[in-house]
Amino acid sequence: MTVVPLGIPRRLLEFTLDGEPVRTTEGSTILDACRAAGKDIPTLCEGDTLRPKNACRVCVVEVEGSRTLVPACSRKAEAGMEVRTGTERARHSRKIVLELLASSVDLSTTPRVAGWIKEYEAKPDRFGPEAARLNEEPKIDNELYVRDYDKCILCYKCVDACGDQWQNSFAISVAGRGFDARIAVEHDAPLTDSACVYCGNCIEVCPTGALSFKSEFDMRAAGTWDESAQTETTTVCAYCGVGCNLTLHVQDNEIVKVTSPHDNPVTHGNLCIKGRFGYQHVQNRD
Repeated sequence: MTVVPLGIPRRLLEFTLDGEPVRTTEGSTILDACRAAGKDIPTLCEGDTLRPKNACRVCVVEVEGSRTLVPACSRKAEAGMEVRTGTERARHSRKIVLELLASSVDLSTTPRVAGWIKEYEAKPDRFGPEAARLNEEPKIDNELYVRDYDKCILCYKCVDACGDQWQNSFAISVAGRGFDARIAVEHDAPLTDSACVYCGNCIEVCPTGALSFKSEFDMRAAGTWDESAQTETTTVCAYCGVGCNLTLHVQDNEIVKVTSPHDNPVTHGNLCIKGRFGYQHVQNRD
């Protein structure tokens, strides 16, 4: 029998959210409280397995007494604070951010963003066809995953997952400064010449599809990728005795990609190369 330590209980605190009193635990963020209250706050750079980065600024809310809008993903809830999520100022800021992102980055594979653009009446086309875009071909230099930086919003989640928050490989970093900033491996070398260990944990946290399984990339290019037709089955990885949980995504009786539950106490969404990519033998018909 495994004994799980309970730890020190967290205190409850109360604050006002859109005019209604809400309670949350000490240390929780405003975004945590909003989700618990059933309020849908858009966010792109926030991830439940990583520390907040405050990069995309789509989740901003208005806090009484604060000179600027604050990111709900990282601002800790405080007793007595007054938070407003749907003010004209907050909605206008989200609209502008969505317009800037959608005008410069391909968000076609970003979940929910089309709905947010419609909800906030964002008009990315208003910047015209000359809006700066990377216009870079996808990098296909290995058989496991593809890097399509035309979809990258510089949220740094892949950098954190590859760095000190999870994998500690430090194969991914931000190269350049200002408008020239971009995600790259060391010296912008091919992935096969980098420190990458092909764990795929960067794919797990990427919110836009800038990093994707080669299988998914190929199926999207062929027009056969259909998430509505896919089933998900969670099982245990059989490669070693650690006991990592795998979620198999299956379409037309073929495994098309593998993820891991973020709430699993062993993996927290992370896997090694064998767990994430070593599934081909399962469907070998020879």
